[in-house]
Amino acid sequence: MKGYIKKFTDQIEEAIKIGNNFDFNNKFEYKNVVICGLGGSGIGGSILKDIIKDELKIPVELVKDYNIPNYISMKTLVICSSYSGNTEETISAMKKCHEREAKIFTISSEGFIEKFSAENNIPHIKIPSGSPPRAMFAYSFVQLFFLLYKNHLISNEFLKNLDQTIANLKKNSENIISAARSAAHKIHKTTAIIYCCDGYEGLAIRFRQQLNENSKMLCWHAVIPEMNHNEILGWRTNTDDLSVIFLQNDDDFYRNKLRVSINKKIIQKYNPKIIEINSFGNSKLEKTLYLVHLTDWISWFLSELNNVDSIEIDVINYLKSELSKIN
Repeated sequence: MKGYIKKFTDQIEEAIKIGNNFDFNNKFEYKNVVICGLGGSGIGGSILKDIIKDELKIPVELVKDYNIPNYISMKTLVICSSYSGNTEETISAMKKCHEREAKIFTISSEGFIEKFSAENNIPHIKIPSGSPPRAMFAYSFVQLFFLLYKNHLISNEFLKNLDQTIANLKKNSENIISAARSAAHKIHKTTAIIYCCDGYEGLAIRFRQQLNENSKMLCWHAVIPEMNHNEILGWRTNTDDLSVIFLQNDDDFYRNKLRVSINKKIIQKYNPKIIEINSFGNSKLEKTLYLVHLTDWISWFLSELNNVDSIEIDVINYLKSELSKIN
């Protein structure tokens, strides 16, 4: 996993080449966008939704299940992302979207989804195979931007922001690794609670999933201001052995920044282990990928401290094996 994380900027560069080579340019009047995908293949949609919400003029929804919303129609742009191409929930959703005659695009490295796309004349973007899906995040994530751009739903501003992201991450590589190592030691032997402000929940989910999969740790996340209306009251009992990570950005809404400051004061009464992680960059895309990279490093350092194999997913494989026995 360490090798994959080190190559994050290389993956972004390669993903841009793949997207640029995708031969599609069509203008169609869509009413909505639906992104189908789970786990490491689906998290890109969650993060994309946060980044483009101020630019895209139609709704974006996520499907992380076998079934699809009833509003999907011929005027829905559907993107099905499955790294292996064999994710059963995404395949089920894709087939149902196809029955509704939605405009479907697919992303995978191989598998049933690639075959189904070829058989049904569905535009398909092929990404490199043979790796854990969560380690290939950059490939599928970048293609989402290209698909929206080539369907004339967003501008090509993301390309400039990706170039700046690559330069930013390369320049700050040593500082990122140092910050991640320090944070990992503070989180070690605790249950991590991840807090972020509205607009960055996809990022928090990615971090939580990486701690689950790479570090083999339980944790949870919550979003400000919503958590101020419920979870903040939970800071009364069973507060030992916890660590709190605030993912902070300079473009967080000013009232939410104030809430973060007050939350820290409240939480410190019950648990002093608070870790602040700040993003870096000019655009929301830069800030997000900076924190994706930093928190990926945190998850790897924690896998070392926990003495676990960051690649191993035996429990997930067992679950899939058991499911395969039942039609």
